[in-house]
Amino acid sequence: MTSADTHSQPFRAPLPVRKPPPANAGPPPERAVKRPPLDSEQTLETLRKIREQVDQVAGLLVATHDGLVLASDVETVEADSVAAMSAAATGLAAQFTAQAGIGESRCAMFEGSSGYVCVFPVEGSLLLVVFGQPEITMGLFTLAAKQALTLLRQATLTAGGARRSGPSPE
Repeated sequence: MTSADTHSQPFRAPLPVRKPPPANAGPPPERAVKRPPLDSEQTLETLRKIREQVDQVAGLLVATHDGLVLASDVETVEADSVAAMSAAATGLAAQFTAQAGIGESRCAMFEGSSGYVCVFPVEGSLLLVVFGQPEITMGLFTLAAKQALTLLRQATLTAGGARRSGPSPE
């Protein structure tokens, strides 16, 4: 087919156009915003307790799925950048595991020349980033990171339950 043939083709109907909403539709529905179950101070205190309890962990950071820092107990990294990258890493891990046909992503783990970093979805809109100490093995780091995740989930459930049930009877 030549360009002359293209121009002589019969006219095709225009592409569909999005119709405006009816005038009586009212305002658009508000999106439900999930708030993290812990506030920043509670979360930071929880991270410090977890770090005291779990060996081989060099630091912990809790971020939202949007990549915002909720709390950070690590001094050697730029927390805002790590939080943003953790959100991207969990998204990529979810796509990768789906394409590979291996089920739902549980974490994104990275090995560096002097340690490991792992990103876990916690619950709701939270992500946990765990940094391993230098010279740790992958097996020990995996155990330590999962222990930290379990402790954070327990703290999250406890705080969420305390908030939902009202003030404590003290």
